[in-house]
Amino acid sequence: MAQRYGGKYSPDRSSQDSPEPASKGFKGASVDPVGARSNILFVPPIILAFMSINDGAIGLALGLVGAGALLLGAWLLRGGLTAEAAFNARKVARRPAFPRKIAAAVFTGLGASIAAYATEPGLIAPVIFGVAAAALHVGAFGIDPMRNKGMEGIDTFQQDRVARAVDEAERHLNAMKDAVKRSGERRIIARVEQFEATARDLFRTVEEDPRDLTGAKKYLGVYLMGARDATVKFADVYARTQDPQARTDYEALLDDLEQNFAARTRKMLLDDRSDLTVEIDVLRDRLQREGVRIERDIE
Repeated sequence: MAQRYGGKYSPDRSSQDSPEPASKGFKGASVDPVGARSNILFVPPIILAFMSINDGAIGLALGLVGAGALLLGAWLLRGGLTAEAAFNARKVARRPAFPRKIAAAVFTGLGASIAAYATEPGLIAPVIFGVAAAALHVGAFGIDPMRNKGMEGIDTFQQDRVARAVDEAERHLNAMKDAVKRSGERRIIARVEQFEATARDLFRTVEEDPRDLTGAKKYLGVYLMGARDATVKFADVYARTQDPQARTDYEALLDDLEQNFAARTRKMLLDDRSDLTVEIDVLRDRLQREGVRIERDIE
């Protein structure tokens, strides 16, 4: 989709209508975990399928089955890399429910075995090629996280509630991002990305302490749903009319949302710090009753 360029030296000088976003980049930026080295794994199944066309019915069937296994392995790897990146980005996270990267290695080895069997029927060669392909896959991409992270002392029921709320909030953010692209306005798209980073700070804070969910539930649900609906309407109106007032009003809405989300995050962090202070004071009092003297100021 073509996007109109606007900037300081652009003929329409659209950037003078409203100030630039406070931050040209945003701290939530990250590299796409699905890179070229994983995408290239979609090439071998295509080559295998084409090379099997002239091998007769049995050869063609084996080639297509092997290509299907390799294709499934490449697809599972993409999902595994994405899930691993999400796991690493969070301080508190559960291990993936399904080990996609391990399954991808298994299907890659299976596909290589079938391809080897089509060329050299027998048992030894397919096994050697299959094991080698699976081992190289694991060596190149690793395996899935096998343990939960930061879950010690956390109520799993509460954590499940938080996970459902955050998943819903992420869907609202993705819908906002997809909708605003229809406006074709680069500055607004960047502004929405900046708000996404602020919203995800709130998500991570709630994930780290599920007790904060009650106070943040409106932000994760009602407020983001309203922001999503407003973004859809703005994108439709602005794409048709290029109304600068609509853009100004929408930017003001994003400013209000970002300030409120940031303020809620700060409040939750302060509450957590207050709880920590209370726990420390209670522990000190108990130790002093036991006759243990604590020196607060260490020389």
